[in-house]
Amino acid sequence: MHLPKYLATEFFVLFIALPLSLLLPYDFRIKGASVLVAFIYLLFVMFKRTDVRLKLHKEIDWQAFGKTTVIKFFGIAVVTTLYVYVMDASALFCVPLNKPDVWITILFVYTFLSVWPQEVIYRTFFFERYAFLFSNKKIFIFVNAIVFCLAHLFLRNTLVTVLTFIGGLLFAYTYTQTKSTTLVSIEHAVYGNWLFTVGMGEMLAFPGMEAC
Repeated sequence: MHLPKYLATEFFVLFIALPLSLLLPYDFRIKGASVLVAFIYLLFVMFKRTDVRLKLHKEIDWQAFGKTTVIKFFGIAVVTTLYVYVMDASALFCVPLNKPDVWITILFVYTFLSVWPQEVIYRTFFFERYAFLFSNKKIFIFVNAIVFCLAHLFLRNTLVTVLTFIGGLLFAYTYTQTKSTTLVSIEHAVYGNWLFTVGMGEMLAFPGMEAC
């Protein structure tokens, strides 16, 4: 088997063809089965083969990570707060203020059942598996942001598409700098949970975040 050709085909099927196929009008059960098969295959590659592993580094520069994350978070917080205020001021911090139980549940579910799996797949697996297919690091980061965006197209939400592309760039860059699934997952959770907190949950069509 010619490995580069095989991996290029694998990359196309898992990260381009499959997400785009979910936009087509066919039985949702077949869609679900396709995603499940792909996920099982991905887990097999990650945990049964030696070429892809979850990397947890003991030496993590938490101080540097904290500083850069705080700076980026401040910019995101300002922009998103202004956006919600302009688009729908009544939604601003509506859920945490009026539905704190729902808000806490959403944050927990999102962090552990959405953020972590996404980062394992789209950063750890993706970067360790396909890095040698791209000689240019900037192009690789851009491609990662594109495929991360494609994974959310089935939601058919323009705002989600834009935010996942921007988020994909941020998370891909963090992973290339830290090589840490833990750090990029923390960053992803911080930004994502803020969006739900500030009042963008309904705009992002997230279940349970309807206007108060």
